[in-house]
Amino acid sequence: MNGPLLAGDRLAELALAPLTYTEVGATLRKGPLPAGYGHLRRRAVVGRGADDLDRATDALLAWAVQRGAGTRVVPSSPVVLPAVVADLRVGPGVLSLRAPVRVVDVVDGPRRRGFAYGTLPGHPEAGEESFVVSLGEDGDVTFTVRAFSRPGSTLARVGGAVGRRAQRLVADRYLRSLESLVRVR
Repeated sequence: MNGPLLAGDRLAELALAPLTYTEVGATLRKGPLPAGYGHLRRRAVVGRGADDLDRATDALLAWAVQRGAGTRVVPSSPVVLPAVVADLRVGPGVLSLRAPVRVVDVVDGPRRRGFAYGTLPGHPEAGEESFVVSLGEDGDVTFTVRAFSRPGSTLARVGGAVGRRAQRLVADRYLRSLESLVRVR
């Protein structure tokens, strides 16, 4: 079998897999994140005005933020849509961690856009992460990464604080990635 066929088989398998948590969509709702998980919220101004909102949205919905942060992405669709699955790989070569996810919701409002994905079996964590850009009344375009998670594998349980620190570092890389993508004109 060749590489694309193997990737296609893997994505088909992921499309049938159940999410590894029950609080689906919680990162996109207002209010507190679910109890019993570690919580993460990172936020940065990445641009200004409607054109930057559009540019940020285009990058976000094409997986460019994850790729720009150094994550390898093999998605079932080049564009983020509900139910799309992606096999994410984080880290160098053979030491990389596989992190399969499914898009659980997409936000497409005039001033707020983005998506959330949830973890699938094989992901080191169990939980959800959202990526939302919004245009404020002051004209600032803000990017917010919000997540809740708990260890979903032995490696994550053993890693404890190291895993949480790594998640914060990756979220910060997402922020820098989108900022650089928006500012490139």
